[in-house]
Amino acid sequence: MTRVTFYLLQDPQPDARLRLACKLAEKASRQGHRVHVHTGDPALTQSLDEWLWTFRDTAFLPHATEVDAADVPVTLHDSRAPTTHCDVLVNLAAEVPEYCGRFERVADIVGGDEAGRAAGRARWRYFRDRGYPLEHHSM
Repeated sequence: MTRVTFYLLQDPQPDARLRLACKLAEKASRQGHRVHVHTGDPALTQSLDEWLWTFRDTAFLPHATEVDAADVPVTLHDSRAPTTHCDVLVNLAAEVPEYCGRFERVADIVGGDEAGRAAGRARWRYFRDRGYPLEHHSM
């Protein structure tokens, strides 16, 4: 069954969520996992695309905004599921993506602002009510 980990940010700035998404995607891909980031918003997809090129001064994380890209470790999109096998989903959207159950692991990033917290609580209830194993980390 899919394991779900919530990352609760204290920082209310939107960039904090993008920074953590980059770090999680980088760590998972270095461990040999294929990662998909669900943004829920085309503008957020574009911002994350730029962050993945620049969040490290000395390197970038290979990625694609096309969900059918098989030659990169990370894909990102605002609504579509990856067409190739990915085992880690990073969720930046306010809602739970309908395709989340096909991943071995979901990393759900909860923003530090009140709207982000409220949406995160709703996602937590969604997963809890369906019996997913849950854990959380305060960041």
